[in-house]
Amino acid sequence: MNRPLRRVALGCLVLFGLLLLNVNYVQVVKASDYRDNPSNSRVLLRTYERERGPIAVLGPDGVAREVLAASTRTEGPLTFLRTYPGGPAYAHVTGYYSLVYGRTGIERSQDRVLSGEDDRLFVRRLSDYVTGREPSGGGVLLTLDPAAQQAAVQGLGSNRGAVVALDPRSGAVLAMASNPSYDPSKLSSFEPAMIRSYYEQLLQAPDDPLINRAISKTYPPGSTFKVVTAAAALREGGTTAETPVPSPPTLDLPQTSTDLQNFGGGTCGGDPISLANALRISCNTAFAALGLRVGEQALREQAEAFGFNNDDLSVPTTVATSVFPSDIAPPSLAQSAIGQFEVQVTPLQMAMVAAGIANNGQVMKPYLVREVQAPDLSRLDLAEPEVYKRAVDPRVAAELTKMMQLVVAEGSGVRAQIPGLSVAGKTGTAQHAPGRPPHAWFIGFAPAEDPRVAVAVVIEDGGSLGSEATGGALSAPIARDVMRAVLRR
Repeated sequence: MNRPLRRVALGCLVLFGLLLLNVNYVQVVKASDYRDNPSNSRVLLRTYERERGPIAVLGPDGVAREVLAASTRTEGPLTFLRTYPGGPAYAHVTGYYSLVYGRTGIERSQDRVLSGEDDRLFVRRLSDYVTGREPSGGGVLLTLDPAAQQAAVQGLGSNRGAVVALDPRSGAVLAMASNPSYDPSKLSSFEPAMIRSYYEQLLQAPDDPLINRAISKTYPPGSTFKVVTAAAALREGGTTAETPVPSPPTLDLPQTSTDLQNFGGGTCGGDPISLANALRISCNTAFAALGLRVGEQALREQAEAFGFNNDDLSVPTTVATSVFPSDIAPPSLAQSAIGQFEVQVTPLQMAMVAAGIANNGQVMKPYLVREVQAPDLSRLDLAEPEVYKRAVDPRVAAELTKMMQLVVAEGSGVRAQIPGLSVAGKTGTAQHAPGRPPHAWFIGFAPAEDPRVAVAVVIEDGGSLGSEATGGALSAPIARDVMRAVLRR
């Protein structure tokens, strides 16, 4: 009789033990995951009782702040409503703070600061408790330049695409625009039915307005990747900007009956031509042959030196991985050398390529948060520039700069010219689907002698099937205007 009772008691003890273990696992081990989950409405409801800190940028004078996101006191059960004075122009950077859908963008990555729960605000929270002062969140000051951001948004107009501008010396993000955009205020109201309706509308939109094309979508880079191929050739030694390279009208690819032609089926004005001239006119056959000569390993290593194939980059919002493929056959290697086949990049990555060349071959880690602030806007933390990669040595960077200057001075990038300044750049047209217009690209920096801004622009379906120069027809003027806006400061 006692043995069955002991077994039942032991079974109950084991079950209670498992229950205690689960409670501790949920409340201790998983607590931070549940707390940070953007779908956790209980946490959201509690944080609406506290004034959330502002997201801001410095104004044109470099002192006054322009607020992009703020909290407004209301008379309802939810005390503070999140509003977005920055509107759609900054939506993909700020993200939204939604009662229904949680947080995205800076609202998510800097949530602990904005909500006042960051460890650096512990003394402030303790002081609030002791004095009875109403608690509030800290502020986040971004690196964005309002004039450059406005130029990027206006330049994109109704076109699908993205613009990224960086300070090549520090990695600070000066502009990050994605189009189409959305109104974050409509996702941050206190009307759940309206929030869901608007969100569903955005999800159903064919142009994917919720996606930050600057960092979350990848594209074939097309001819802008020829800068990377040129860097690989220059880095291996024995090649300079004036070195003659084969540039036939048609390149006979190994291991296949398919030939590679220049964009639009044209010639490159001679065979051979100098490497600098090949970049100026964006000669496909020359760079495909150069890629075959350099080889897959060297080309991939050069791409990775600029930041490709790294899945750990955040700004602090997570960035999609830009890819240079591996184990590729020679015909595909030739295509990869001109930015086609399976090469995929974010606009941020191509801005990093331009910035690395502009910064004597050193790629700085990009960042969006300039400063973290206490509720009284005193400084808690200031961003420090950090070296991300050494892409090329200064000699190679100088050669590439001269070659890219030639592209803008008298090549396919003439529409990026800024009177009185020397601009370095590279256009690109990237084929991506049969029968569809190619994407139009431009990457560049200015002033070429002492660069202060590097930029990448992509316009989806913005090129023409007939001419390589069309890659710069739409994208180069946008880059020019963004660079000009930065340099006017």
